[in-house]
Amino acid sequence: MKLTVIGCSPAWPNAGGAQSGYLVEGDGRLLLDCGPGVLPRLRAGTDWPAVDAIAITHFHLDHWGDLVPWVFGAAYGPGRETPPPELWLPPGGDERLRTFGSRLAFGDQLDRAFRIREYGDGETFTTAGFTVTPVRLAHYEELTYGLRVTNSVRSLAYSGDTAPNEQLVDLARDVDLFLCEATLAQPEPAERGHLTADEAIDAFRASGARRLLVIHRPDELPLDSGVERAYDGLTIALD
Repeated sequence: MKLTVIGCSPAWPNAGGAQSGYLVEGDGRLLLDCGPGVLPRLRAGTDWPAVDAIAITHFHLDHWGDLVPWVFGAAYGPGRETPPPELWLPPGGDERLRTFGSRLAFGDQLDRAFRIREYGDGETFTTAGFTVTPVRLAHYEELTYGLRVTNSVRSLAYSGDTAPNEQLVDLARDVDLFLCEATLAQPEPAERGHLTADEAIDAFRASGARRLLVIHRPDELPLDSGVERAYDGLTIALD
């Protein structure tokens, strides 16, 4: 299993950075989230991305926004010659994406660009040669999921966006690599939707995961030495 960080910026992009997009490769190629800036990074060195599947954790723009140019490129651009990937969405995501499409003039092209599927909480599915288990997490009032990705060799967990909760620890239980967001400098005073670095580290330690990679972290917020921080272009081979 190989991970490439395509983009790892929070909702406000780091300078020169792309927003959420994590490419997992094994027998196939699975993209976890597709935020603004991810598509051009994937196109570097190739006419159009060759991915087998995309899985979206939730519908905040920094996690799905580049699906829109992907649709237009697949309908009218170089993506016309590329088989459409499966697009896995949270419950109700098909209707939600088509509603956005009707308002933003891409709805008629969706089925040319993607083979749309929906996942359910805790319902494992297979795509791109991986087994994926969605786990519902807590992110303000937005329906959001973390994703646990496994093959016959290795496993990783991807938090998406989340507040502290027990399900996050279960998501990452004993995985080889835990991609965990740490957006905040301090805990939010009221309704929660994100983690601090300390909270991400606490979840990592409780999970028994082997390696922590902090993601979705603003560049202006430091991390303690010894805590591994994602950056765009980072590759990790899980042998």
